[in-house]
Amino acid sequence: MKILEDRILKDGVVKAGNVLKVDSFLNHQMDIELFNEMGKEWKRLFAGENITKILTIEASGIGIAVIAAQYFNVPVVFAKKSQSLNLDGDLYTSKVESFTHGRVYDVVVSKKFLHEDDNVLIIDDFLANGNALVGLIDIAGQAGAKVAGIGIAVEKLFQGGGDMLRAKGYHIESLAMVESMSEDGLTFGKR
Repeated sequence: MKILEDRILKDGVVKAGNVLKVDSFLNHQMDIELFNEMGKEWKRLFAGENITKILTIEASGIGIAVIAAQYFNVPVVFAKKSQSLNLDGDLYTSKVESFTHGRVYDVVVSKKFLHEDDNVLIIDDFLANGNALVGLIDIAGQAGAKVAGIGIAVEKLFQGGGDMLRAKGYHIESLAMVESMSEDGLTFGKR
């Protein structure tokens, strides 16, 4: 998606350790006009999938998932990274290792929000090693829900998570695919 790639080139910052900082428009301060274009594109890419829920993980996935959901006319369910007093009843749980935070989270979703008749579109901001997506796929599986597809804003192709999940048969649509990056810049690729 050229508009996203152009924005990454303009405002993204490559940091040491394969970190692409896009906090000025994607995952801290949010550019809603850009998010709207991303939501429209995911609707086009997953038009025939009869999506019933969008599933994401807190916190960075929530904004883009909410905007995308308006194009599918479905609710968003997000996996929480910590149990709170607001979570009651039975929960689906999975362990997720965060690439950027370097720690493992027990993520949870209430069983009352995800069911076996759901056709789920998973949305997230980044796909690097694929750990967050594996956790969300696990949660959907515990519910008996079908994962109809995975929509990603930025995929780092060189980290292999997308290849691993595609090899398992998942339909992944990444709007910007970073083939390589260094502090001198980055290049985009395709799959």
